[in-house]
Amino acid sequence: MATKERGRISNLWPVAEGYQLGKLSDEDGQFSQQQGRRQKIKRNTWLTDSTRNITWHTGLTRQERNQARGQKGYTIWFTGLSASGKSTVATALEQHLLHLGVAAYRLDGDNVRFGLNKDLGFSEKDRNENIRRIAEVAKLFADSSTVAITSFISPYRADRQLARELHTQSGQAGNAPLEFIEVYVDIPIEVAEQRDPKGLYKKARAGEIKEFTGISAPYEAPLEAEITIKTHENTVEECVAQIVEYLKSKSLLFIPTASA
Repeated sequence: MATKERGRISNLWPVAEGYQLGKLSDEDGQFSQQQGRRQKIKRNTWLTDSTRNITWHTGLTRQERNQARGQKGYTIWFTGLSASGKSTVATALEQHLLHLGVAAYRLDGDNVRFGLNKDLGFSEKDRNENIRRIAEVAKLFADSSTVAITSFISPYRADRQLARELHTQSGQAGNAPLEFIEVYVDIPIEVAEQRDPKGLYKKARAGEIKEFTGISAPYEAPLEAEITIKTHENTVEECVAQIVEYLKSKSLLFIPTASA
């Protein structure tokens, strides 16, 4: 069982039962069925007439929230192929941070489609909106001094860059910009195909799934991800430890001390 000792990464909580590397969700399979050419979205295309005549109301500053909660909020954005182990590592990371006393919340591609994004399908337009909403929600969590953890394919650099800019350009009203940490789950396509727990790669190879990420549609790997993990070479615990060490090196991990 984990303790709250600072720096004791060896006390990682065990991965919850049922979580296995490469466990695909329905969202992974559907999201990866890309159709047609993708156009880069400009930031202002998200604005509509109804959003041009509004004013941002200021309240507590980010620093005030951080001081009150004893931690800093930021977003950890997992990206990678289907069956790469994104959700598995993200879940283990969330579990570890929470047991250290660090407030964290994971946004999962499937889960958000049960509520927030249940009105969205898998057209190119809907996929773009899916990512935009998740990025906005992650920013809100981060702004509340919570560690937001997102886990879905997000195959295009332009979409990930827009998500990053939502955070890095959020420094208004005396607030410092929010940190955005991209975690690239880098595994060979051959390994992802070998895992293939739902047989989606097999279907893609047989032509049953069109425009499947990594097979018949591109995955644009990050060029400068803050963290790169290799789940085919390291255990889940080792991948979590790598991420935690990065957070410590950037002074982003503040572990609450036990009350006297």
